[in-house]
Amino acid sequence: MTMKTKLLLLSSVLMAGANAQEADFELIVQGVHVRDSETALPVTLLSEEEIRAVASANLGDTLSMQPGINNSSFGPAVGQPVIRGQQGRRVMSLTNGMANADASGNSADHATTVEPMLATGVEVLRGPSTLLYGGGAIGGVINVLDNRFADSVLEKPMFSIEGRHDTATDMKTFVGSLSVPVGNFVWHIDATDRQWNDVEIPGLAIHPDYLEEEHEEHEEVENTNGFIANSRGETQAATLGLSYVLDNGFIGFSFNRMTNEYGLPPGVHGHHEEEEGGAEEEHGAENIFIDMERERYDFIASLNDLSPWVESLNYRLSYTDYEHAEMEGPGLIGTQFSNDSWQQRLQLTHREMGNWHGVFGLQHSDETFSAVGEESFIPETDINSFGIFLIEALHANAFTYEFGLRFNQDELDPQAGGVLKRSFSTQSYSGSVLWDTNAQASLGLAYSHSERAPSTEELFSNVGLVSVGDCVIHFATGSCEIGNINLNEERSNNLDLSLYLSLLRLDATFTLFFNKFDDYIYQANTGIEVDEFSVRAYQNNGADFYGMEMDMVFPITNDWSVRFFGDTVTGKLENDNYVPRLPPYRLGSELIFSTAALNASLSVLNAADQNNSGFGEIATAGYTRWDVAIDYALPSISNGELILFSKVKNITNEEIRLSTSFLRGFAPESGRSLELGVRYSF
Repeated sequence: MTMKTKLLLLSSVLMAGANAQEADFELIVQGVHVRDSETALPVTLLSEEEIRAVASANLGDTLSMQPGINNSSFGPAVGQPVIRGQQGRRVMSLTNGMANADASGNSADHATTVEPMLATGVEVLRGPSTLLYGGGAIGGVINVLDNRFADSVLEKPMFSIEGRHDTATDMKTFVGSLSVPVGNFVWHIDATDRQWNDVEIPGLAIHPDYLEEEHEEHEEVENTNGFIANSRGETQAATLGLSYVLDNGFIGFSFNRMTNEYGLPPGVHGHHEEEEGGAEEEHGAENIFIDMERERYDFIASLNDLSPWVESLNYRLSYTDYEHAEMEGPGLIGTQFSNDSWQQRLQLTHREMGNWHGVFGLQHSDETFSAVGEESFIPETDINSFGIFLIEALHANAFTYEFGLRFNQDELDPQAGGVLKRSFSTQSYSGSVLWDTNAQASLGLAYSHSERAPSTEELFSNVGLVSVGDCVIHFATGSCEIGNINLNEERSNNLDLSLYLSLLRLDATFTLFFNKFDDYIYQANTGIEVDEFSVRAYQNNGADFYGMEMDMVFPITNDWSVRFFGDTVTGKLENDNYVPRLPPYRLGSELIFSTAALNASLSVLNAADQNNSGFGEIATAGYTRWDVAIDYALPSISNGELILFSKVKNITNEEIRLSTSFLRGFAPESGRSLELGVRYSF
């Protein structure tokens, strides 16, 4: 039950079907067949079994032990993945190949609308992947696969149910899934219910350094000991899917509804007082809750063998109705965020012509994003995007060459008087080569040029201010966020050098990367305060990112193996300041025991101090985290499998504050926790 980092073809990773977790890790993506290490592009692939071993309540925590991937937490409900130091708008999360269209990219306190515990596969491209998905993927892509669609007729019904309990949060989670064949139809239903209380921690919630820096702001906020106040919440979700299997493909429709209510720890949103009309008004001292609802409809049609030269044709259509309210007290809505999104993709895969094999596609999205209410700071904006792309692969003896090109047109039209719309034309292209030096080693080199248009919040947050003092505070993040209507497109030139080894009993992957950004868009701490809240302004600046990733697995015996992994990333702006909220250097190891019935692992992760915290930011101490996990499969029960599992996380009860998190000074990660669970499936 190891967790290898694999190299897979770009198009395969991003558009895989629901059955992507085959034993040999062959992925069939719109007709393009690829196996392990057939590309120079760095990909993390987790099978269904591997996801079950690490699945958490959020996506960032689930993936955080993979090289190059960190978690940006905002309490138990929010864990946004960080890829090579990039997060937010630069990391695109997908479900079955289509964007989730939630508000997680707009702010660090917004949760992703993904359920990791129902995933059948997770694929991550570490690095720019704008060719298939546009500028929102300039930092990377995470594609979560599940069983809502079936591309073949099932021989019998498939059922699974799972329950688990975590002691550090008193989190109770129940998930279930059922797929039933009826002739050529396959019906699917799944559901999630999760509830948790305040997080237990090994000490004070607010770090003393933050109290010293901002004493007045936090003087009325209780610094709790042993737990994080207002960190409780609950999540419910359900999905209904229907597929019809054809002789040469399938069509499918699904509906998903999710609700998520969770608290934001006090202190981060501070305390705000202002005089207006002779009366004193207070905001932000109350507990803030996020109350989210999302409905999503998906349609897919996949047809194979349409002509001598068309291998497959795939069409996807998705509509998402998303909204969440930031509640500042019972019945008091500070800001109401909403996003109505239509997305569609058409992708054609052509058969091999000579040694050439590739895909051509069109993508269109039409969204209306708004943030309204007494404390609204982003105007309603219509967002229209159109992209066209081509990716080709050439196989020539021991070499595999890949080339790609994409053109994108983005228009952002704010529905606010006096605010001009912005239009952007962006181009991305790439080239790579993989050299199979022999049966034991492959060497890959990849270059790409990627471009990203600024997002709504980067352009229009608090737009039209006469003075900084008029800023509308975003209490959920405890800051005044100021956009820049004059931002330029973000451009990056990127290099990846990868070595894949399968030597004797060792499997290893090493990757070096370098990303040079022109007009990098980031949220800078200006050093100015408004009513004791930090003013953070979006700016363009040049930036360089570079780092290394490593993953090695060495089988000791048939049952025992050991894994070593690590990563490091450095990001520096042209003004010689470090990019804020970068991950620290990490080095980890894992001892694994695996048999047909019993699996166990003991892991340790060492994270260094992060002293390169960026202008106006406080350094973060390193930590050592020990975890242990065990699961046992009982003998067959009624033709099904019953698995008992347990985990102890943070065995030594270490205080862990993540340098990638906006919340690091106000809410550490949970202390020692015991998780017990049971899973039954047939």
